[in-house]
Formats: sequence, structure tokens, C-alpha cells
Amino acid sequence: MNQPVDQKLIDFLAYKALQIRIDSLRATTQAGSGHPTSCLSAADLVAVLYFHVLRYDFQDPSNATNDRFILSKGHAVPVVYAALHQRGVITDEELLSFRRIDSNLEGHPTPRFAYNEAATGSLGQGLSIGLGMAMNARHDKLGYRTYVMLGDGELAEGSVWEAAELASHYAMNNLIGILDANRLAQSGPSIDEHHIDRYAQKFQAFGWHTFVIDGHDIAAIVQAFDDAKTIADKPTMIIAKTFKGHGLDGIEDKPAFHGKAFKQDELADLIEGLNKRFSTAAAYKSEYAFHQPLVQMAMQEKRPLCQFDRTLLTNDPAIKQFDLGATLAPRKAFGHALAALGKVNQDIFVLDADVKNSTYTEIFQKQNPDSFVECFIAEQNMVGVATGLALRGKIPFAATFGAFFTRAHDQIRMAAIGDVPLRLCGTHCGVSIGEDGPSQMALEDIAMMRAIPNSVVLYPSDAVSAYKLTQCMAEYTGGISYLRATRADLPVLYPHDAFFYIGGSRLVKISKNYVDRACIVTAGITLHEALKAYDILLQEHDIEVAILDLYSIKPLEVESLVEMARFSNDLLITVEDHYLEGGLGDAVQSALSGYNFIRLEHMAVTKIPRSGSPESLLSWAGIDAKAIVQKVLSVIY
Repeated sequence: MNQPVDQKLIDFLAYKALQIRIDSLRATTQAGSGHPTSCLSAADLVAVLYFHVLRYDFQDPSNATNDRFILSKGHAVPVVYAALHQRGVITDEELLSFRRIDSNLEGHPTPRFAYNEAATGSLGQGLSIGLGMAMNARHDKLGYRTYVMLGDGELAEGSVWEAAELASHYAMNNLIGILDANRLAQSGPSIDEHHIDRYAQKFQAFGWHTFVIDGHDIAAIVQAFDDAKTIADKPTMIIAKTFKGHGLDGIEDKPAFHGKAFKQDELADLIEGLNKRFSTAAAYKSEYAFHQPLVQMAMQEKRPLCQFDRTLLTNDPAIKQFDLGATLAPRKAFGHALAALGKVNQDIFVLDADVKNSTYTEIFQKQNPDSFVECFIAEQNMVGVATGLALRGKIPFAATFGAFFTRAHDQIRMAAIGDVPLRLCGTHCGVSIGEDGPSQMALEDIAMMRAIPNSVVLYPSDAVSAYKLTQCMAEYTGGISYLRATRADLPVLYPHDAFFYIGGSRLVKISKNYVDRACIVTAGITLHEALKAYDILLQEHDIEVAILDLYSIKPLEVESLVEMARFSNDLLITVEDHYLEGGLGDAVQSALSGYNFIRLEHMAVTKIPRSGSPESLLSWAGIDAKAIVQKVLSVIY
């Protein structure tokens, strides 16, 4: 039988919940925008979290042993700022700077404010991120728990259930969800409204332990959080029945108030109404002996940064596969590089979406099973879990077919907003994958990844460059990095000690007198087609062309492009196994927009492909060696 909750604690928490409600109104009213009614439904839950549950050093938000709290329903972030104001973390002036351009207290959570764990607000992502953080705690044997607050409206997002299923699969008992089931979404009721039993049944079906409570009953909230800590074999979801705008007469549980701040001349009456509604809390005068839950202090080994080691390939047992003249798929080189990185840095994690035998991440898994996460066919959740791991200091690589990252674009976009250094590898890119057909062909991925702020897009043309560029990704911490890894076995072009770097390129062919008729700028499999075209042009037409391997598409080396144009009749021809829009050619054209003397010609996939052999598809798309020869002849004569 549960022990009754201390009445002094209940009174104290009720008082704090009232102050959090008032501060939420003050902040949103001052801003003239925000979601005050969404804050009011969550205020009691947040008060208990911040003043009873969280083991957290509020002087050190980066403390590795702090409990983590993620507000997945990010539009309600003023309730968090209000709680931190009540904790003395932020000043009243800071609270009232909410949503100003010079304030770190933004309209939805971003890590510009150190106490926000992750960028949220695009709904359906917080549980995945929290799962990644919980996995980090288990891996490092840290005692912290991860709490994620969701709104009932976002349960319509499939990514929530991807996370729920995987959390249950791995029995993540250190992950505790809080469902603020306030019934009303933006434009109408949520899908199950206040049928709280349905939410419980769904999470139970996914293997979660559930507590169903009145989300405005402080004693029930305290008891549920305390009991959740005792669940040893599965994750827990606290399902709280709440009311949007709770405490505001005439507004509580009424539609049409979502995302609408109140006016300044309404504020005093609203606060007076809250004080009357919660009169006992408003009259609270007790000096309650509040004790901050202790943070588990763990001595953590200082781990070296993953630094670019030019000898890693040289010392790899698989070195013979990388010899000049050998053939090896870049995707397999990626797998070998991950395994090598895992040997020198224990923070490397690899996440898979049921394609580890195609991306060759299985090479890493065999060596580092405890740092490998099988996410199954759920790419959105995979990226979210990787985000959570990265936010707790891990170096995660997530890999799948490049085409399937498109469904996780929102998670990638939000990770970029959160300044998260995700490392992504997309294999099976372009028409050159062959008979599987267009559903499996990544033909939009360069464009998608280029559009992400601070992103890096790398496209290796052989095994050595793929291996070295994977190392570069491990070192890059400025944002998202993406490696486009060709499916086919390709000849090794570069020696073991060749140097590659983010923002670089390599000159593959140039005439002895530096006077070529054109320069072919390309990467990946079309570089090999360009090399075939080079031989045909030289032997059959006595025409010399230069070839530049633009393995770093973003950022790219403008100086090298300009220099090659000057050595090559001011003519650059880009060739790529990607759609014309947004790819390598567009990147080159954008970079050279101010160089009017340079002539640019583009060769790319311009129509939706079909099944066929790789050779026939490269020909069909007009990007094979024969097509390159014809293009060169057509533009120089």
C-alpha cells in the first residue's frame, strides 16, 4: 500500500504550480505571442518535476549525471522557463524577454538556452531523443533518468510509436514519459480526446508500464513519479488527464485558444482569477524545508576527442582490400572505417535501420556490439535516437539507404536547429544501384543535405576516400555531416596515404602543359565513367580533358574550380548520378556565380528512372562514358 504523500509537500508544490501558471501568463503576455493555455495544463506536472523529482545540479546543466527532461510538446516551453524562474535559475527580466530576438528564451526549445536539452517543437520527436539519452545512461552505467513530456496531439505522429516500440524492445526502465492529455490540439480535439484508457491501452500494447492519473492532483502526480522509479523491466508512461487552460474560468477546456497570448489589459484579471481558483495555494506562507534531490556524482574518465588519424587505414587489418587496382565498394570501406574508429574511441556509436549487411555497419557491430543500436525499419526514430546520443556526448553514425533518409528529413532538420553533430551515411545512391528501381535510388539526397545549415556533404569515389572521409566526419562537430556511399564495387584510385579533408577536392587528370579543352567535375561512380571517357577522348579524338574529383560537395573548394577552369579553356562540365536540381552541378554553379568567364555544362539525371542494369541505367540517364564523350565533343566544337 502506498504511503500517503506529505501534506506539507503537496501544499508547497501547489504553490509552485500556481506561480508557474502566473509566470507562464506573464511571459507570453509580455511577448504578445505563445501558447499559454498549453502551459497551464502542464503546470502541476512541471512543478512536481522541478521541485520534487529531478535530480539535477541547477548550477551545472551539463553535469553528466543530471536527470534529463525533454519537452517534446515544445510550444509549451514557457512553463519550463517559469519553473526555472521559480528555481532562481533565470531572473524576472530574463523571463519577460521571452521570444525577443536578443533573448535565448525562444518560442520553442533550442539549446541556445543551456537548460533546454534539445531543439523540439516539431512534434513527435522528443521520445526518440529521450530514448537516445536513456541508452547513453545505460551504456555508461550512469544513474540518471530521462523524462519526456508529450502532448496528446503529437501521439498521431508515427515516430512516437517507433520510439515507444524500440524503448520497450530494449527494456529502457530509465525512460519515463509524461503524457499531458489535455484533449485539445490546435484546430480541434486530439484523436482520443479524454478517453485516457485508450492511451493506456496503446502504450501497454507497446510494452510500457502505465500510470493513469488526474494531472491536476498534486498528490497523485507525486505518487506516480515515485512509483515510476520502481519499475525495473520496462519504460513507464504517466498518462495525466489535464485541461487546457486549467484555472482560467471561461477558457479552460475551450477550443480556439491554442497559440493565443492574452492582452496586457487582461493580465491582472487573469492572475486574480488564478489566485481565487487556487486560493489555498495563493495564501501559502509556510517555510517548507525543500530539499533538492541529490545528483548522483560519478567520476567520469576524460575521453579524448576523436581526432583525424592519417595512419588509421595503414594499420587496418583490411588494408589489402584498399590496394591500388583492387575493387571495393565505398559503402564497405565505410564499414571498415567505423570499426577502426570504434577501436580508438569508445564514444563511437553506430545505428542501423535493418540494412547493416548492405551498409556494412555489421563490421562495426561484430567488434562493438554494446555500441551498436539496431533501430529496425524506423528511420525517423533512428535519427532521433542518434540525436539523443550526440547530445550526451557520443559520436553516433546512422546509416541506411540514402533514399530512406528523406522520410527522416524533419528529424535531421531539427537536429541542425539544435546544433547536433549527427553523422549520416546514405548508401545505394543514384541510378547506378540498378535493378531495384527508383524507389531505392537516392537521387534527391545531395539537395536535401545541402539545404541543411552548417551541413557537410561528402561523396567519395573509391574505398580509400570513403574510409578517410568517414574519419573526417567523426571529427566534425559543427553540424550534420553526410556521406554518400556508392553501392557498386569500384576500383581503388588513391594510395593508402592519400589525404582528404572537408572542403577539399583532388585533381585526377590534367595535361602535361596544363592546357585542357575542358574539365570534368564529378564524384562517385561518374568519376569512373569520366575516366573511361578520358581514355576514349584521348585515344580516338586526341582531346585532353582534366578531371576533378569534387568529393566535398559542401563545403567545396571554389579556388580549385576557378583554377581548373583557367587551365581548361574556361569550361567546366559537371557530371553526377543525382537529379539535376540541387546536386553537385547546382553546388558548383552557385559557388561560381560571380565568375562570368567560366562556362558551365551540367550532366545529371533529368527524369524518373526505372529498373535495369547499372550500365544500362547510366546510359539511359545520359551520364555514362559515352554520353560524357558526346557532351565534350558537342561543347568544344
